[in-house]
Amino acid sequence: MKIEVRKFGEILTSRTEGREAYLVSRAYLKPARDDEPIELDFGGVKVLTPSWADEFISGLRAEYGKRLVCLPSSNPTVIATLEIVG
Repeated sequence: MKIEVRKFGEILTSRTEGREAYLVSRAYLKPARDDEPIELDFGGVKVLTPSWADEFISGLRAEYGKRLVCLPSSNPTVIATLEIVG
């Protein structure tokens, strides 16, 4: 299952908004199988900050563990933030 992160906006900066995005995605995220990977696609995102990503990714990671995969991005803010958040 792929989540297009840009649906939450092009500029993702606030910890509060990251938490809200996590809760929204959780409400609609219904993987077809228990082993299906959850892919985060950051295409179209212009700015991603560690605070937004921490709330969003950490929440999903706690629920889906190693099934959560961040797809490669060429955006420097996305790359740097994902390195920080892990």
